[in-house]
Amino acid sequence: MSFDLAVLAMDASADAAAARAMFERCNSLHHDEGELDERVVGFYERLRSQFPDYPPRPADSPWMSTPLAVGIDHVIMNLSFSSKSDDALKVIEELAGEYRLVLWDPQSQDAYLPSV
Repeated sequence: MSFDLAVLAMDASADAAAARAMFERCNSLHHDEGELDERVVGFYERLRSQFPDYPPRPADSPWMSTPLAVGIDHVIMNLSFSSKSDDALKVIEELAGEYRLVLWDPQSQDAYLPSV
């Protein structure tokens, strides 16, 4: 079993409805092109330095699908619904806060907004 999480580069006025719309756009075939958001780049580089998404990956990798889905303004992660993901979840939450990214849970439709 698995579940998805996404981090989204949004402005300070973000709310759950805007995060849902952005997540849907990021998962569509019509995603925006442009310059990479530096927050997404920093998040992704630090996350994958601890939990690689390219071979060789350790047997206890939290990822159910690799490489992670990365766009100019998002990272979408498909994680194992097991204890293998516990450490990764902590790091994802910490890095999302550090880089001021919205953490979106598409299963519960909850948005966790960065503290200002």
